[in-house]
Amino acid sequence: MSFSSYLKFILLFLFSGIILGCSEKKQDPVYIIGFSQCVGSDLWRKTMLEEMKMELSLHPGAKLIYTDANNNSKKQIAQVKQMLEQGVDMLIISPNEANPLTPIVDQIYNKGIPVIVIDRKISSGSYTAYVGADNYQIGKMAGEYAGTMLKGKGNLLEIMGLPGSSPTIERQKGFMDGLKKYPDLQIKTEIYGDWLKENAKKQLLKAGSVLTHTDVIFAHNDMMASGAREVLNQLKSTRSIRIIGIDALPGTGGGLEMVANQVLDASVLYPTGGKEAIQTAFKILNKEAFSKENILQSLVIDATNVQLMKLQWNKISSQQKDIERQQNLLEEQKSLFNNQQTVLNVTVITLVLAVVFGGLAFYFLLENRKSNKNLEANNQEILKQRNQLIEMSAKAEIATEAKLNFFTNMSHEFRTPLTLILSPLEDLLQNEKLKVTAGKNLKLIHKNVFRLLRLINQLIEYRKIEHDKMKINASPNNLIEFITDILESFQHNAKKRNIDLRLITKEQNLIIWFDANMLDKVIFNLLSNALKFTSTNGMIHISIRKEDQNVYVDVKDNGSGMTAEEEDHVFERFYQSGINAAKGSGLGLSLSKELMHLHHGDIEVHSQKWQGTTFSLKLLIGETHFTELEKKKEALDKEELYEQARIYTTDLDEPVEIQTKDSFSPFKDQSILIIEDNTDLLNYLSHKFSDRYEVFTANNGSSGITAAYEQVPDLIISDVILPGMPGTELTNKLKSDVRTSHIPIILLTAKSSVEQQIQGIESMADAYVVKPFNFDYLLACVNSLLKNRVLLKAHYTSDISSSAKLPISKTLDKKFINDFSGIVEQNLGNENFSVDDLARAIGVSRVQLYRKVKVLLDCNITDYILNRRLKKAQYLLINENYSISEITYMVGFSTPNYFSTVFKAKYGCKPSDYKKNRA
Repeated sequence: MSFSSYLKFILLFLFSGIILGCSEKKQDPVYIIGFSQCVGSDLWRKTMLEEMKMELSLHPGAKLIYTDANNNSKKQIAQVKQMLEQGVDMLIISPNEANPLTPIVDQIYNKGIPVIVIDRKISSGSYTAYVGADNYQIGKMAGEYAGTMLKGKGNLLEIMGLPGSSPTIERQKGFMDGLKKYPDLQIKTEIYGDWLKENAKKQLLKAGSVLTHTDVIFAHNDMMASGAREVLNQLKSTRSIRIIGIDALPGTGGGLEMVANQVLDASVLYPTGGKEAIQTAFKILNKEAFSKENILQSLVIDATNVQLMKLQWNKISSQQKDIERQQNLLEEQKSLFNNQQTVLNVTVITLVLAVVFGGLAFYFLLENRKSNKNLEANNQEILKQRNQLIEMSAKAEIATEAKLNFFTNMSHEFRTPLTLILSPLEDLLQNEKLKVTAGKNLKLIHKNVFRLLRLINQLIEYRKIEHDKMKINASPNNLIEFITDILESFQHNAKKRNIDLRLITKEQNLIIWFDANMLDKVIFNLLSNALKFTSTNGMIHISIRKEDQNVYVDVKDNGSGMTAEEEDHVFERFYQSGINAAKGSGLGLSLSKELMHLHHGDIEVHSQKWQGTTFSLKLLIGETHFTELEKKKEALDKEELYEQARIYTTDLDEPVEIQTKDSFSPFKDQSILIIEDNTDLLNYLSHKFSDRYEVFTANNGSSGITAAYEQVPDLIISDVILPGMPGTELTNKLKSDVRTSHIPIILLTAKSSVEQQIQGIESMADAYVVKPFNFDYLLACVNSLLKNRVLLKAHYTSDISSSAKLPISKTLDKKFINDFSGIVEQNLGNENFSVDDLARAIGVSRVQLYRKVKVLLDCNITDYILNRRLKKAQYLLINENYSISEITYMVGFSTPNYFSTVFKAKYGCKPSDYKKNRA
């Protein structure tokens, strides 16, 4: 048997024992029933609660949450909300007042919780069931009983409940209707006792004189009726006055006891409905049939049946006590059973665990033997793989060496053709005749040759450092003189832009050990970056200071600065920030940090956005930190320093300005927007296209978007890699805007893979040209796209009606034409309708609207509106029976004479003659 099979068998045995030991009889569902009580006397409320508990004793799974608001509506609302939070399954409520309690009952009912209203209804029908007596019928029973008692003749006094309450109104009305059969019975006096005994006594004492003529007192509850009896006893009335009450509650102080003790002559039973409410609740919860309106029956209790009613109540109370005693006994038995069940479960689990652990011990003994055999086999495999890794490592080392040799050889191969380009080029720059005709282009070539040479040098040097092939050759040099010579190489570029470039130090001579051919690259790179990112009239200060055994060189500028994120990543290999991505290769600062580490020093940066940047170089004083192999005795070669400076400073020269045509060149019909971050390439393309087209330029994505919206050119040429926004995103944004969606876009990029070209086309670009490109090919693309745009115009310039289908290939252009023509058609009758109104309706500026319509329809907006008005007038003259004056105002002309003049200029005859000829 396998371990998994054995484990399944043991677990099955374990769980089956636990399940058999824990199985119990299925219990009824547990329900939470909330009961909110408020109205009635203390005895009446107590009786209702006892009836509910009697009935709930038959449902041991149910839980009752009981609250008593003591005749306070606000308190009852708060208690009901608390019940809702406790998650009751059913709400039984005896509302104090109908209107205040209706909203909270509606809220609970609308949440899907069943609601039983007991004794009194609410103002709406949002309840599941109602349980209660009919107050009208009880009042009528009292009236009929009083008539029978007095044999149809006598005087009555009525003590009513709370003025305006529904039980008071209904009981009074029923009492009056019950007396209608006895015309000789008269109600002499009506007083309000507000359901309270003391209030009834006060009001009855005020009407004491009426009692001398009263035969029967009818009180709306037994408490007020008992108060009436006390008043009669207090007044020592000699007249035999009978008293009838309502409630007939059992127990001490209840109506049954009062009738039995002859305090009251009779009491009409007003059932509490507690038992019936619980019965109805469980019918609803168990989804059984039930009645929504449950009216409880009543009867008159007097001396003839009071003893029987007391006996029945006492018997019920005794049975309830027996039930409660039996339930307590059952709970004790259940607790004992649970304890025994726990002991049994522990015993079963202990036995099962003993079997499990015994089996596991035996199993692991077998597995241990197998594991030892597997470990021995694995050790042999590991030794074999280790030998293979050693062999592969040796091969990788050989491959790395070969790769380094390849880069070293390629550096010479690159530098040789660059030298053959650079030397003849410098000869050509000395030729005065060529300077006149091609001097600008030669300077552009010269600048970019040095840029290419600098990139190659950085790449080769970084590869050497990466493979630990670059060795430092430190020598003692005057650091002040060294940095001063480097500054002289950058002063020319700084003065042209009025940048304050200076060295600040208290030291005159400072001899430091360093490798001049390495440190110059670090300082060249820092100064080159500072000049790139410092604007005209800025400052670049280099300060040198000694602290302890260290020398610090700080290069500080007030340029554009860096964000905290850029500062964290600035020394990472190939890192470029989004804004300055086009200004370098991402290798310079990373290479500088590695060169400083070779000097056993360091480089740090501190920068704030738009406040400037400070780079700090740390060099150690003395020579003890260098080994003998890292030292050399040769003097500093200033000629070599000058050559290195040329590589960095040439790239800082101002962009070559290509001579353009004079400003008085004739106006060109078509325009081109060129978006390119490389200033030399931007100037070159601008110059080449300026002969044929009006050229607009932008050097980043944001300014390119703005220029496209403002100028609305006929075609856009954009680089893919742009500061701030990629060219693909720019294309997608322009193609998705109704103002520029019609403009063809050509993307220029160095990304030449098929996937990258597909990505460019998917961004809705019209053409994708890979760098380096042939200008004639680019020019052919531009001419072809503009020619296709002219062919599309031919479709748009035909007569356009609001119902015509336009052959427009692009959805936004089609929508623009439909909106444009539709708005014009709607306002043909408005003589004050202007181009400004039309621009506001479409949502573009007046200039953008003119250019958009010119591109798509090749016509003037005013001419288009006039043409549409004349077309509509022509239609009305032929097909409708309007006068010339009516048609004049229908098509938006101010006067018939002006309309006639314009119509004649268009169609060669007056409107009236045109109508006659057509007829």
